[in-house]
Amino acid sequence: MSELGFAIIGPGKVGHIHARILAALPGARLAAVCGRNAERTAAFAAQYAAQPYTDLSELLADPAVDAAIICTPHPQHAAQAVAALRARRGVVSQRRWYEPVRRVKDAIDAGKIGRPILGTVTVLGWRGPEYYAMDPWRGKWDAEGGGVLVNQTSHQLDLFQWFMGPVEEVCGYWGNLTHPYIEVEDTAVAALRFRNGALGSLVVSNCQNPGIYGNIHVHGSNGATVGVQTDGGSMFFVGQAAAVEPPINDLWTVAGELELLPGWQAEDRARIATLDIMSDYTRRQVADFVAAIVEDRPPAVTGEDGRQAVALFDAVYRSGRERGPVQVE
Repeated sequence: MSELGFAIIGPGKVGHIHARILAALPGARLAAVCGRNAERTAAFAAQYAAQPYTDLSELLADPAVDAAIICTPHPQHAAQAVAALRARRGVVSQRRWYEPVRRVKDAIDAGKIGRPILGTVTVLGWRGPEYYAMDPWRGKWDAEGGGVLVNQTSHQLDLFQWFMGPVEEVCGYWGNLTHPYIEVEDTAVAALRFRNGALGSLVVSNCQNPGIYGNIHVHGSNGATVGVQTDGGSMFFVGQAAAVEPPINDLWTVAGELELLPGWQAEDRARIATLDIMSDYTRRQVADFVAAIVEDRPPAVTGEDGRQAVALFDAVYRSGRERGPVQVE
Protein backbone atom coordinates (compact mmCIF):
# COMPACT_ATOMS: atom_id res chain seq x y z
CA MET A 1 0.00 0.00 0.00
CA SER A 2 1.74 3.16 -1.22
CA GLU A 3 -0.78 5.57 0.28
CA LEU A 4 -3.60 5.20 2.78
CA GLY A 5 -6.86 6.52 1.35
CA PHE A 6 -8.88 8.51 3.88
CA ALA A 7 -12.49 9.60 3.81
CA ILE A 8 -13.66 12.63 5.77
CA ILE A 9 -17.16 12.36 7.19
CA GLY A 10 -18.40 15.88 7.76
CA PRO A 11 -17.19 18.66 5.40
CA GLY A 12 -17.19 21.43 8.01
CA LYS A 13 -14.47 23.39 9.79
CA VAL A 14 -12.88 20.33 11.39
CA GLY A 15 -13.11 18.48 8.09
CA HIS A 16 -11.12 21.24 6.37
CA ILE A 17 -8.43 20.98 9.06
CA HIS A 18 -8.06 17.26 8.41
CA ALA A 19 -8.11 17.72 4.64
CA ARG A 20 -5.20 20.17 4.80
CA ILE A 21 -3.31 17.75 7.04
CA LEU A 22 -3.83 14.84 4.65
CA ALA A 23 -2.66 16.94 1.71
CA ALA A 24 0.71 17.47 3.40
CA LEU A 25 1.14 14.08 5.11
CA PRO A 26 3.39 11.48 3.44
CA GLY A 27 1.69 8.13 2.99
CA ALA A 28 -1.83 9.54 3.14
CA ARG A 29 -4.32 11.08 0.75
CA LEU A 30 -7.91 12.28 0.88
CA ALA A 31 -9.94 9.90 -1.29
CA ALA A 32 -13.52 10.89 -0.47
CA VAL A 33 -15.81 13.07 1.62
CA CYS A 34 -19.36 12.52 2.85
CA GLY A 35 -21.88 15.14 3.90
CA ARG A 36 -25.64 15.63 4.02
CA ASN A 37 -25.62 18.83 1.97
CA ALA A 38 -24.81 17.85 -1.62
CA GLU A 39 -23.69 21.31 -2.74
CA ARG A 40 -21.44 21.88 0.25
CA THR A 41 -19.97 18.39 -0.03
CA ALA A 42 -19.27 18.80 -3.74
CA ALA A 43 -17.49 22.11 -3.13
CA PHE A 44 -15.36 20.50 -0.41
CA ALA A 45 -14.51 17.57 -2.67
CA ALA A 46 -13.56 19.85 -5.55
CA GLN A 47 -11.27 21.89 -3.31
CA TYR A 48 -9.29 18.81 -2.27
CA ALA A 49 -9.67 16.61 -5.38
CA ALA A 50 -11.75 13.99 -3.57
CA GLN A 51 -14.84 11.98 -4.48
CA PRO A 52 -18.06 13.44 -2.96
CA TYR A 53 -20.79 11.32 -1.36
CA THR A 54 -24.02 12.09 0.44
CA ASP A 55 -24.65 8.46 1.40
CA LEU A 56 -22.30 6.97 3.99
CA SER A 57 -22.82 3.38 2.87
CA GLU A 58 -21.83 4.30 -0.68
CA LEU A 59 -18.68 6.03 0.57
CA LEU A 60 -17.72 3.02 2.69
CA ALA A 61 -18.14 0.76 -0.34
CA ASP A 62 -15.58 2.80 -2.29
CA PRO A 63 -12.43 0.62 -2.58
CA ALA A 64 -10.28 3.77 -2.53
CA VAL A 65 -11.29 4.37 1.10
CA ASP A 66 -9.11 2.61 3.68
CA ALA A 67 -10.03 4.68 6.74
CA ALA A 68 -12.56 7.29 7.83
CA ILE A 69 -11.98 10.45 9.85
CA ILE A 70 -15.14 11.46 11.68
CA CYS A 71 -15.62 15.24 11.76
CA THR A 72 -19.34 15.50 12.53
CA PRO A 73 -21.10 16.70 15.72
CA HIS A 74 -20.65 14.16 18.48
CA PRO A 75 -24.21 12.70 18.49
CA GLN A 76 -23.39 11.18 15.10
CA HIS A 77 -20.00 9.72 16.02
CA ALA A 78 -21.07 6.29 17.28
CA ALA A 79 -23.29 5.28 14.36
CA GLN A 80 -20.78 6.52 11.80
CA ALA A 81 -17.84 4.82 13.51
CA VAL A 82 -19.71 1.52 13.81
CA ALA A 83 -20.71 1.68 10.14
CA ALA A 84 -17.10 2.27 9.11
CA LEU A 85 -15.79 -0.53 11.29
CA ARG A 86 -18.40 -2.96 9.97
CA ALA A 87 -17.22 -2.04 6.49
CA ARG A 88 -13.70 -2.97 7.66
CA ARG A 89 -12.43 0.60 7.45
CA GLY A 90 -10.18 2.19 10.04
CA VAL A 91 -11.61 5.03 12.14
CA VAL A 92 -9.88 8.14 13.48
CA SER A 93 -11.51 10.21 16.23
CA GLN A 94 -10.01 12.32 19.07
CA ARG A 95 -6.43 12.58 20.38
CA ARG A 96 -3.93 12.69 23.31
CA TRP A 97 -1.01 14.62 21.94
CA TYR A 98 -0.45 17.69 24.12
CA GLU A 99 3.06 17.71 25.63
CA PRO A 100 1.86 18.37 29.24
CA VAL A 101 -0.45 15.36 29.01
CA ARG A 102 2.27 13.07 27.73
CA ARG A 103 4.66 14.44 30.37
CA VAL A 104 2.30 13.17 33.09
CA LYS A 105 1.96 9.77 31.43
CA ASP A 106 5.71 9.41 30.95
CA ALA A 107 6.39 10.27 34.60
CA ILE A 108 3.89 7.66 35.79
CA ASP A 109 5.23 4.99 33.44
CA ALA A 110 8.79 5.74 34.57
CA GLY A 111 7.81 5.15 38.21
CA LYS A 112 8.60 8.71 39.27
CA ILE A 113 5.60 8.82 41.63
CA GLY A 114 5.80 5.19 42.70
CA ARG A 115 2.44 3.66 41.83
CA PRO A 116 -0.68 5.79 41.38
CA ILE A 117 -2.81 5.56 44.52
CA LEU A 118 -5.18 8.54 44.25
CA GLY A 119 -6.42 10.65 41.37
CA THR A 120 -8.79 13.57 40.89
CA VAL A 121 -10.61 15.06 37.92
CA THR A 122 -12.04 18.55 38.34
CA VAL A 123 -13.79 20.44 35.54
CA LEU A 124 -15.45 23.72 36.52
CA GLY A 125 -16.69 25.46 33.41
CA TRP A 126 -19.57 27.43 32.00
CA ARG A 127 -22.19 26.73 29.38
CA GLY A 128 -24.95 29.30 29.02
CA PRO A 129 -28.10 29.67 26.91
CA GLU A 130 -26.17 30.80 23.83
CA TYR A 131 -24.15 27.58 23.85
CA TYR A 132 -27.23 25.34 23.93
CA ALA A 133 -28.92 27.44 21.23
CA MET A 134 -26.07 26.78 18.78
CA ASP A 135 -27.38 23.36 17.71
CA PRO A 136 -30.75 21.65 18.20
CA TRP A 137 -29.15 18.52 19.66
CA ARG A 138 -27.43 20.26 22.56
CA GLY A 139 -28.85 19.66 26.02
CA LYS A 140 -31.19 16.82 25.03
CA TRP A 141 -30.97 13.26 26.30
CA ASP A 142 -32.10 11.65 23.04
CA ALA A 143 -29.66 13.65 20.91
CA GLU A 144 -26.63 14.62 23.00
CA GLY A 145 -26.81 11.56 25.23
CA GLY A 146 -25.83 13.49 28.35
CA GLY A 147 -24.47 16.78 29.57
CA VAL A 148 -21.26 17.78 31.30
CA LEU A 149 -20.09 14.16 31.60
CA VAL A 150 -20.54 13.33 27.92
CA ASN A 151 -19.70 16.58 26.21
CA GLN A 152 -17.32 18.49 28.46
CA THR A 153 -15.54 15.73 30.43
CA SER A 154 -15.11 12.80 28.05
CA HIS A 155 -11.49 13.72 27.27
CA GLN A 156 -10.61 14.02 30.96
CA LEU A 157 -12.21 10.64 31.68
CA ASP A 158 -10.13 9.12 28.88
CA LEU A 159 -6.91 10.68 30.18
CA PHE A 160 -7.72 9.76 33.78
CA GLN A 161 -7.86 6.05 32.98
CA TRP A 162 -4.82 6.35 30.70
CA PHE A 163 -2.92 7.66 33.70
CA MET A 164 -4.49 5.53 36.48
CA GLY A 165 -5.75 2.38 34.79
CA PRO A 166 -9.34 1.15 34.32
CA VAL A 167 -12.02 2.10 36.85
CA GLU A 168 -13.77 -0.89 38.43
CA GLU A 169 -16.49 0.60 40.66
CA VAL A 170 -18.32 3.94 40.78
CA CYS A 171 -20.62 5.69 43.22
CA GLY A 172 -21.95 8.82 41.56
CA TYR A 173 -24.50 11.59 41.76
CA TRP A 174 -25.57 13.98 39.03
CA GLY A 175 -28.26 16.52 38.33
CA ASN A 176 -29.34 19.71 36.63
CA LEU A 177 -28.75 22.44 39.22
CA THR A 178 -28.84 25.77 37.36
CA HIS A 179 -29.85 25.13 33.71
CA PRO A 180 -33.66 24.81 33.55
CA TYR A 181 -33.63 25.24 29.76
CA ILE A 182 -31.85 21.90 29.14
CA GLU A 183 -32.74 18.29 29.93
CA VAL A 184 -29.31 16.87 30.75
CA GLU A 185 -27.08 17.18 33.80
CA ASP A 186 -24.93 20.25 34.38
CA THR A 187 -23.11 18.82 37.43
CA ALA A 188 -21.80 15.40 38.47
CA VAL A 189 -19.66 14.00 41.28
CA ALA A 190 -18.37 10.47 41.79
CA ALA A 191 -16.12 8.34 43.97
CA LEU A 192 -14.09 5.81 41.99
CA ARG A 193 -12.26 2.58 42.76
CA PHE A 194 -9.74 1.48 40.16
CA ARG A 195 -9.01 -2.11 39.20
CA ASN A 196 -5.49 -1.77 40.66
CA GLY A 197 -6.87 -0.70 44.05
CA ALA A 198 -6.29 3.04 43.63
CA LEU A 199 -9.04 5.50 44.51
CA GLY A 200 -10.26 8.62 42.74
CA SER A 201 -12.81 11.39 42.60
CA LEU A 202 -14.68 13.23 39.88
CA VAL A 203 -16.15 16.75 40.29
CA VAL A 204 -17.46 18.33 37.09
CA SER A 205 -19.87 21.19 36.48
CA ASN A 206 -21.01 23.70 33.87
CA CYS A 207 -22.32 26.16 36.46
CA GLN A 208 -19.26 28.38 37.06
CA ASN A 209 -19.54 31.72 35.25
CA PRO A 210 -16.92 32.53 34.18
CA GLY A 211 -15.43 29.08 33.85
CA ILE A 212 -12.49 28.37 36.13
CA TYR A 213 -10.41 25.37 34.99
CA GLY A 214 -10.25 21.69 34.29
CA ASN A 215 -7.46 19.57 35.72
CA ILE A 216 -6.32 16.02 36.43
CA HIS A 217 -4.00 15.26 39.35
CA VAL A 218 -2.38 11.91 40.12
CA HIS A 219 -0.85 11.21 43.54
CA GLY A 220 1.70 8.43 43.93
CA SER A 221 2.75 5.97 46.62
CA ASN A 222 6.07 7.78 47.18
CA GLY A 223 4.26 11.04 48.00
CA ALA A 224 4.84 12.76 44.66
CA THR A 225 2.07 14.33 42.59
CA VAL A 226 1.85 15.14 38.88
CA GLY A 227 -0.93 17.07 37.21
CA VAL A 228 -2.16 18.78 34.09
CA GLN A 229 -4.54 21.68 33.69
CA THR A 230 -6.49 20.53 30.66
CA ASP A 231 -8.54 23.73 30.28
CA GLY A 232 -8.18 27.33 31.39
CA GLY A 233 -11.25 29.32 32.35
CA SER A 234 -11.18 31.47 29.25
CA MET A 235 -11.53 28.37 27.07
CA PHE A 236 -15.10 27.86 28.26
CA PHE A 237 -16.63 30.80 26.38
CA VAL A 238 -18.65 30.13 23.27
CA GLY A 239 -17.22 31.53 20.05
CA GLN A 240 -13.61 31.79 21.18
CA ALA A 241 -11.40 30.90 18.24
CA ALA A 242 -8.22 30.03 20.13
CA ALA A 243 -7.10 28.78 23.52
CA VAL A 244 -6.01 31.72 25.64
CA GLU A 245 -4.90 29.42 28.44
CA PRO A 246 -3.37 26.28 26.90
CA PRO A 247 -2.98 22.91 28.59
CA ILE A 248 -0.09 23.14 31.07
CA ASN A 249 1.34 21.09 33.91
CA ASP A 250 -0.11 22.85 36.96
CA LEU A 251 1.26 20.58 39.71
CA TRP A 252 4.55 18.67 39.87
CA THR A 253 6.26 17.49 43.06
CA VAL A 254 8.52 14.73 41.70
CA ALA A 255 11.78 14.69 43.66
CA GLY A 256 14.50 16.55 41.80
CA GLU A 257 12.09 18.03 39.24
CA LEU A 258 10.20 20.73 41.17
CA GLU A 259 12.28 23.48 39.62
CA LEU A 260 11.41 22.28 36.09
CA LEU A 261 7.73 23.23 36.30
CA PRO A 262 8.01 26.99 35.55
CA GLY A 263 10.17 26.26 32.52
CA TRP A 264 7.73 23.67 31.19
CA GLN A 265 4.84 26.08 31.63
CA ALA A 266 6.66 28.84 29.75
CA GLU A 267 7.70 26.40 27.03
CA ASP A 268 4.17 25.06 26.56
CA ARG A 269 2.60 28.53 26.47
CA ALA A 270 5.16 29.66 23.90
CA ARG A 271 4.58 26.56 21.77
CA ILE A 272 0.82 27.00 21.75
CA ALA A 273 1.20 30.68 20.83
CA THR A 274 3.06 29.75 17.64
CA LEU A 275 0.91 26.78 16.58
CA ASP A 276 -2.34 26.20 14.82
CA ILE A 277 -3.37 24.00 17.74
CA MET A 278 -5.93 21.84 15.99
CA SER A 279 -3.79 21.28 12.91
CA ASP A 280 -0.55 20.44 14.70
CA TYR A 281 -1.86 17.95 17.23
CA THR A 282 -4.36 16.45 14.81
CA ARG A 283 -1.51 15.91 12.33
CA ARG A 284 0.38 13.94 14.98
CA GLN A 285 -2.56 11.64 15.52
CA VAL A 286 -3.22 11.03 11.84
CA ALA A 287 0.50 10.43 11.26
CA ASP A 288 0.53 7.86 14.07
CA PHE A 289 -2.52 6.16 12.56
CA VAL A 290 -0.81 5.91 9.16
CA ALA A 291 2.38 4.60 10.78
CA ALA A 292 0.39 2.02 12.76
CA ILE A 293 -1.09 0.63 9.53
CA VAL A 294 2.29 0.54 7.79
CA GLU A 295 4.06 -0.99 10.80
CA ASP A 296 1.20 -3.38 11.62
CA ARG A 297 0.88 -2.19 15.23
CA PRO A 298 -1.92 -0.72 17.35
CA PRO A 299 -2.29 3.07 17.13
CA ALA A 300 -1.36 5.14 20.17
CA VAL A 301 -5.06 5.61 20.96
CA THR A 302 -7.27 2.58 20.35
CA GLY A 303 -10.98 1.95 20.12
CA GLU A 304 -10.84 0.19 23.48
CA ASP A 305 -9.52 3.39 25.05
CA GLY A 306 -12.58 5.23 23.77
CA ARG A 307 -14.89 2.49 25.01
CA GLN A 308 -13.44 2.75 28.53
CA ALA A 309 -14.26 6.47 28.70
CA VAL A 310 -17.84 5.78 27.60
CA ALA A 311 -18.14 2.93 30.11
CA LEU A 312 -17.03 5.24 32.92
CA PHE A 313 -19.54 8.02 32.35
CA ASP A 314 -22.24 5.39 31.72
CA ALA A 315 -21.44 3.94 35.16
CA VAL A 316 -21.80 7.37 36.78
CA TYR A 317 -25.24 7.74 35.18
CA ARG A 318 -26.29 4.24 36.29
CA SER A 319 -25.05 4.83 39.81
CA GLY A 320 -27.04 8.04 40.08
CA ARG A 321 -30.21 6.37 38.83
CA GLU A 322 -29.78 3.30 41.05
CA ARG A 323 -28.62 5.36 44.04
CA GLY A 324 -25.66 3.18 44.88
CA PRO A 325 -22.28 1.79 43.75
CA VAL A 326 -22.14 0.05 40.37
CA GLN A 327 -19.54 -1.94 38.50
CA VAL A 328 -18.06 -0.44 35.35
CA GLU A 329 -19.06 -2.66 32.45
